[in-house]
Amino acid sequence: MAKIKAHSLTGRITQTLMLEAFRNVKRNRGAAGIDKVSIKLYESNLLENLLALMRRLKDGTFRPLPLRRVHIPKGDGKTRPLGIPAVRDRVAQEVLRQLLNPLFERIFHNDSYGFRPARGCHMAVERVVELHRLGYTYVLDADIKGFFDNIPHGIIMAGVADEVADGNILRLVERFLKAGVMEEGQFRATSLGTPQGGVISPLLANIALNGLDWRLHNAGFRHVRYADDFVVLGQSETQVKEAHDLVQQHLAQIGLTLSAEKTKQTRFREGFTFLGFVISSWSVTMRPKSVEKFKTKIRELTPRHHNLDQEVVRKVNAVVRGTANYFATSFSKVRDLFRTLDRWLRMRIRCMKFKRKRATDNWRLHGKHLANLGFVFLAEPRAPPTVETT
Repeated sequence: MAKIKAHSLTGRITQTLMLEAFRNVKRNRGAAGIDKVSIKLYESNLLENLLALMRRLKDGTFRPLPLRRVHIPKGDGKTRPLGIPAVRDRVAQEVLRQLLNPLFERIFHNDSYGFRPARGCHMAVERVVELHRLGYTYVLDADIKGFFDNIPHGIIMAGVADEVADGNILRLVERFLKAGVMEEGQFRATSLGTPQGGVISPLLANIALNGLDWRLHNAGFRHVRYADDFVVLGQSETQVKEAHDLVQQHLAQIGLTLSAEKTKQTRFREGFTFLGFVISSWSVTMRPKSVEKFKTKIRELTPRHHNLDQEVVRKVNAVVRGTANYFATSFSKVRDLFRTLDRWLRMRIRCMKFKRKRATDNWRLHGKHLANLGFVFLAEPRAPPTVETT
């Protein structure tokens, strides 16, 4: 029996879908692309811009602009390349994402958690902990070398074409893949990969790795994947070695490889990192690298030569709340670590206030005084006190 594919996706591109796609792009914010058109500027003539974009998407004349390449710090002295599409291209990608996502949600594996509706990092970590309770104590902690930069376009297009028969949609996806990037005024073609920063990139990455998910499943292995970060769990060292061989074989077939430095076979009792946590038989907590990233952000916000004002309070609180919201979960044990980090944070704030470091300053600026200034802390990330105005 022939497989039924989606033939008429182009016909589903409507003004309502275009408006919804723009609202999603606006909600996610983001900088302008190489055309220097911001979201605010694009919105100033929104209806005309969206109607023109819709016509080009439907008649096949749309051509995406190259992405603007920037490098963002990873927190370990290294940087990660990020591609920033033009606003109109982000809207077009969001339209494609909304058309394609329902088709692929039906075939994605249940243990894939990255960039999918009603799923997230915490669910992925909870699933790992659950599998440990079921007796899966051996772990393949896997890392795909340069995943987003090296996914062959042919693998992505074959995965999309397996579910989609609309030639216009397939051409649009391919054009986004081959749009290229502009870096320091130079155009660079993209013959591999899907740039991090593109709206549709996470979906295309999941499509590229869906075959690996099902191959592991059909071979009887348990695994948990979040985008290119995944672990395979077994009940014996032999199972994990077999899983390692299978993963290597599959990745080689699609033009990818495991990172020899970052991939390891281990056991729960020895601990391993996954999605920012250190997971072991006894606990789930922040990994040291995540702790250092938190400290680096706070150091940048609390130099002694700057004044302690409400803008500092706001920025520090945003970092504290973000860290607490991510790492303080029902399955993690971070209370003692948070208290230690809170003491360090109070020290940083006092040093910024008094331009020095002295133990006596603890008495000059008590914790309750810091709370009155509006600061929140990891162990108890309260909302800052409200200030009545007249």
